[in-house]
Amino acid sequence: MHSKSTKYTVILFLVSLVMLTANLGILPVNIMEARNLITAREMVQDGNWILTTLNGFPRYEKPPLPTWITAVLGAIFGFNSLFVLRLAVVAVTLLLIVYAYKLSVKIGLSEKQGFHNGLILATSFYIYFSGRDNQWDIYCHSFMFVSIFFLWKILKKSKKPFIDAVLGGIFLACSILSKGPVSPYGLLLPFLIAYGWIYKFKFENKTAIVLIIYALIGIILGASWSIYAHWADPKAFAKMAQTETERWSSDYNSEPFYYYWSFFTQSGIWTITSLLALIYPYLKNKVSDVKAYKFTLIWTLASLILLSLIPEKKVRYLLPVLIPLALNTGFYVDFLWKNAGNLTLKADKFLMIFSFGLVGVIGIAYPFVLFSVFHHVVEKQMIWSAVSSFVLFFTGIFILYFLAKKDFPKVFYGLIALQCAVMVACFPLVKSFLHNPNARSAKTLQEITHRKIPVFDYEYGSPEIIWDYGDKTRSADMKIIEKELVTKDTVGVLVMKNLESDFFKKINPNLSIQKVSYIDINTSAPSSKGYKPRLYRDFYFVIKK
Repeated sequence: MHSKSTKYTVILFLVSLVMLTANLGILPVNIMEARNLITAREMVQDGNWILTTLNGFPRYEKPPLPTWITAVLGAIFGFNSLFVLRLAVVAVTLLLIVYAYKLSVKIGLSEKQGFHNGLILATSFYIYFSGRDNQWDIYCHSFMFVSIFFLWKILKKSKKPFIDAVLGGIFLACSILSKGPVSPYGLLLPFLIAYGWIYKFKFENKTAIVLIIYALIGIILGASWSIYAHWADPKAFAKMAQTETERWSSDYNSEPFYYYWSFFTQSGIWTITSLLALIYPYLKNKVSDVKAYKFTLIWTLASLILLSLIPEKKVRYLLPVLIPLALNTGFYVDFLWKNAGNLTLKADKFLMIFSFGLVGVIGIAYPFVLFSVFHHVVEKQMIWSAVSSFVLFFTGIFILYFLAKKDFPKVFYGLIALQCAVMVACFPLVKSFLHNPNARSAKTLQEITHRKIPVFDYEYGSPEIIWDYGDKTRSADMKIIEKELVTKDTVGVLVMKNLESDFFKKINPNLSIQKVSYIDINTSAPSSKGYKPRLYRDFYFVIKK
């Protein structure tokens, strides 16, 4: 058993490594990731490890543990490689995937089913997408899931309850230090609801003491940074807290209750499979462990309902739902693993063929769609186009062939192989689709200013531009700019297109303006729908006459 567990863990680790690290540096930095990276850079440059900053100003909206981890990598290897900086989030996601396997076994599932659950999680779209994007969300849920693993052991009368309480409490604290109460609400509370519903809480004196230790360690350590920041910088912290509270309770990004109901589509290639696994009347008599199936189902649905109650909704907030969803999806996979060759009901046969055959068809269709529809886009990457077409086409045939033979194990592993192939061979083609002919990096400003002229961003600062520039570009109104010109002859000012008229109106007659350059860090052309005007700036010198 031990050797089998080691084998599964190694394979799971390798598959996850492919999913998370292949072509890791290709996608550009988004606004949330930029905020994390800038704060990490300023930790190292300015020593702001506790009272964190963004572009030189207090930044307390998110607790700093993910940023601390990133900053350590940056301090060792520098801040020039996105691949290296994103390894921090990769490591934390690997932790989540491995513990999904471990918890599955603790729940009472077989080693093989736990292994499959880990593979499903690793190849679920929004899990590996978040695991390649160095922002806060995956950190808090990964740490919370590990905490839940130790909490499960405590609730099931662990042989080493105090050790499990300490370890579980530390990971609970790590989750809180990553994104405050988000994961306790979105992942831990639904777990407790599901556990209480299915397994019932049985508190003995010793168990109650251990749970109190677990909670105290998690809450005290988890709240330590917030308490200190509130004490050390009360005005800035109070302002942040008020803003965040208003966002969560007001109409900021408010969506209707049913906004998340298509959540299963975020699992990517497992969309249909996960939907089928959610249909309790269909699957309840087909699973090997009805109690465990009910537990993962309720855990998933409880998380969905709790998140739906919050007015503010974003797709990335769905992340905690997808974790128990992967465990729940494993029950349908396990049913087919054991019974695919002996299915008698036409409905079962059709659903299996439709669920997995569709993925095979997509693999076969890929080269035809790529070369007929997108040939003009990928023509400069013909080698990757040919390699990805070859691999996906024959993997699709592999899936359909063994699906016809009802050899489900090979079908399942074919899906895993296809997903890995997408990340290795197809993902490089993203470069062809992310093309802006007018692109100009903010780093060019350092050459223009020779790092001697201060650079301001008029009225509004975009985190992506600040990150790309490589240093602070202070957001400033005209009063601040004029104040700087008391001691300087020239300052550089970045101006958004929609603010240019206001900028020109407020210029003092004693100052002259010279347009020097522009920056545009968009990855799509100005004519495309994905173009963001906030990532474009004209660059001016403002000079004393």
